[in-house]
Amino acid sequence: MSKSQYIAALEIGSSKIVGAIAEKTNAGYVQINHLEVEKLTNSVRHGCVQNVENTKGCINSIIRKLENRIDGNIDEVFVGLSGRSLHSKPTEVNHTLDATVPITDEVLDRIINEAGRDPIKNYETIKVVPRTYYVDKNETKSPSGQFGSNINIKLNLIVAKPNLKLNLDRVMSGSTRVREYLVTPLVVADEILEPSEKSLGCMLVDMGAETTTVSIYKDGSLVYLTTLPLGGRNITRDITVGLNVLEDTAERVKKNISNPLDKNVDHISIEGVNSTDAANYIAARTGEIIANIKQQISYAGVKIVDLHNIVLIGGGAQLQGMARRIEDEIKLKVRLGSYPKSLNILDHNINRAEYVQLFSLLSSAAQKMPYNQSCVRLNTYGNSDDDYVAPDYGSRGNDDNADDYNGGYGRFREEEPVRPSKPSRSEPSELRPEPKRRKGMSWLEKARKKMENLMNEPEDEE
Repeated sequence: MSKSQYIAALEIGSSKIVGAIAEKTNAGYVQINHLEVEKLTNSVRHGCVQNVENTKGCINSIIRKLENRIDGNIDEVFVGLSGRSLHSKPTEVNHTLDATVPITDEVLDRIINEAGRDPIKNYETIKVVPRTYYVDKNETKSPSGQFGSNINIKLNLIVAKPNLKLNLDRVMSGSTRVREYLVTPLVVADEILEPSEKSLGCMLVDMGAETTTVSIYKDGSLVYLTTLPLGGRNITRDITVGLNVLEDTAERVKKNISNPLDKNVDHISIEGVNSTDAANYIAARTGEIIANIKQQISYAGVKIVDLHNIVLIGGGAQLQGMARRIEDEIKLKVRLGSYPKSLNILDHNINRAEYVQLFSLLSSAAQKMPYNQSCVRLNTYGNSDDDYVAPDYGSRGNDDNADDYNGGYGRFREEEPVRPSKPSRSEPSELRPEPKRRKGMSWLEKARKKMENLMNEPEDEE
């Protein structure tokens, strides 16, 4: 058995799909050295797959590239789930208990799972996240082991439109199976937020290409989650339409303006576009996105003073001056989120902030995978029965070992008959071919026989 296990994960975004493989050693280290990216255009809108075939083609391309790099097959993959319709829906359940029996984890899991089965019109429940427990009206974070006659659980149902997961199922209908769908914003929060931040109160903001996901935590639990249909591509399109340039040009202009959110932006020309004109569009759309982010605090039922800080991630968050602008507008300290501390990224070229979501998926999946299982099946080569790989005669071309096959086209050559191979020493005697009997001895054999008779004659006894 291999000393390491391999975990494969995919993150499907509106502008690109990213896939990677992490290796987890027996010592528990998780290292990443294989990552592939495929760009997408209008196949995934606001995080939801629209064109199944195009998206499937990009994923298959990523899988093939990763398999070539590891010389193996990816049998299973963890897939991140996020998109425009993904949000939290608060609810609560009450359950009567036997006061003489302690509350167990199995009882809690059963109650929570039952809450997730209740139908919600036009939505599908993806996950159930407990928030607070009350045993006989006494609040507790850990009811397991306690006694009581009644339990009340306040929950957050993570729901989404049915087609969000349905289209992912269609995309992933190939040979590589989905090991598990992981709710990306929940996984990212678990992997990069500090426990103190969740306890004191914080907001996790993931600014992508076409969506911005806002998650709010307080007292160690998820309070609110929503996905806004706004992102970095909205800024790019404003420049495209307003200044009549191609979208690729607008994207490069946006990235190359020094401090585009500063009032005193440099007056230069970038690919024929005036930086001041572009900065006006950038500032206007950025202000709209931040205003929507700020509004989610009141929607969550909390106040700004209840929060300690904001953690900012995603490709849109890399816009110069974005973190400072959010600090000024919302009046909360902002820090940029980095990849999970449990990971070791061997290739520094892939250690980029825009891959934080995928790195979080890999870290979470590595904790979920049993030690004796792996998403990847490495190819083995050797002569033993366990390592033997049967040759594929149907695909041979100019193979030096294919002397008995005509170029792989399915017809055997007729130049010479197939000759039986020499039997091995371990072959049963009844299966060995009998030697041919000669009709008589040759003159040389007769002479040798005569000589042996003369040498073996008994000496005369006188």
